[in-house]
Amino acid sequence: MKHSIVMSIIFLSGILILSAQNSTEVEIINFDSNKGAAFIGLYNTEDSFLENEYKGKEVEIKDKKAIFTFKDIPDGIYAVSVFHDEDDNGELTTNFLGIPKESYGASNNAKGTFGPPKWENAKFEVRNGEIVKLKIRL
Repeated sequence: MKHSIVMSIIFLSGILILSAQNSTEVEIINFDSNKGAAFIGLYNTEDSFLENEYKGKEVEIKDKKAIFTFKDIPDGIYAVSVFHDEDDNGELTTNFLGIPKESYGASNNAKGTFGPPKWENAKFEVRNGEIVKLKIRL
């Protein structure tokens, strides 16, 4: 009996560890310059999309591209957004109408019509220890 409990705990621990082994590699191309940084956000719910990232990272731009890998991502549905913080102010700069003055993009190269991209168009799934590779064009 004691042996069965120990084996069950080990088995369940292994499942939990394996479920957190997904990675999402994001390659952003087509920056206008190497100036500033790329801000990359990984979102895990539609409600948080473009508002409150699950994980985020500021990444250096080299040769007009940036690459970053989000590691240890649980199985689930996600979306990525990125913007080029060319003026180094830590936010997406917009004009007086709220239209972005800096380049931006989303997973699946989702584009918005008269607004930001939609979760439905940007979402993707990670599961079973996958390494998901995304290429986002600004």
